[in-house]
Amino acid sequence: MVHYFLEGGAFMWPILLTLIFGLAFVIERAYSLMMSAVDSEAFFDTVSQSIKEGGPESAVQVCKETDGPVAAIFHAGLNKMSRGLEEVEKAIQNAGAIEMAFLEKNMIWLNAVITIAPMLGFTGTVVGMIAAFDAIKAANDISPAVVAGGISQALLTTAFGLVVAMIIQTFQNVFVARIDKLVLDMEEQSIKIMDHLQEQESTK
Repeated sequence: MVHYFLEGGAFMWPILLTLIFGLAFVIERAYSLMMSAVDSEAFFDTVSQSIKEGGPESAVQVCKETDGPVAAIFHAGLNKMSRGLEEVEKAIQNAGAIEMAFLEKNMIWLNAVITIAPMLGFTGTVVGMIAAFDAIKAANDISPAVVAGGISQALLTTAFGLVVAMIIQTFQNVFVARIDKLVLDMEEQSIKIMDHLQEQESTK
């Protein structure tokens, strides 16, 4: 692998840098999304029980002690209980938008790597082909031995650029699927907490 990397010429280094850059954001997103994971059903049961036993203040404390987007939107909504259910709903919607933006944070950089890595590879291909034709011109000969170096460089940069893009694309697809699941979970739990609070208000 190292041999092929060195054979690819100067354009292999920026392709390598894009891979490192992309993997750094892969690690950041993986950690962030992992920390956002929570058993939302169990959390909802805990919050609803806290509201029943100790009121919204007790539930707010439970939300403070729990990580994840569902806890964040519950916390935002329950903090507005004193202002009425309409304010609670607005707070939950606003918090949901913020949490969604947080979940999608830095995904644009993965897109950038997916786009730039193949472009660098194709640029290396063009440079390699130019080198091949220059070699033909200098040698005044079109034999395979003359052009092999330039063509090899051209193919290697394209291959490495595409491999980098495929690696990062795979991680991005996994993250998008995870984000979609978290967003759906937030929406479902937002509806459940609003229904629960309305039931609480109607029984007073």
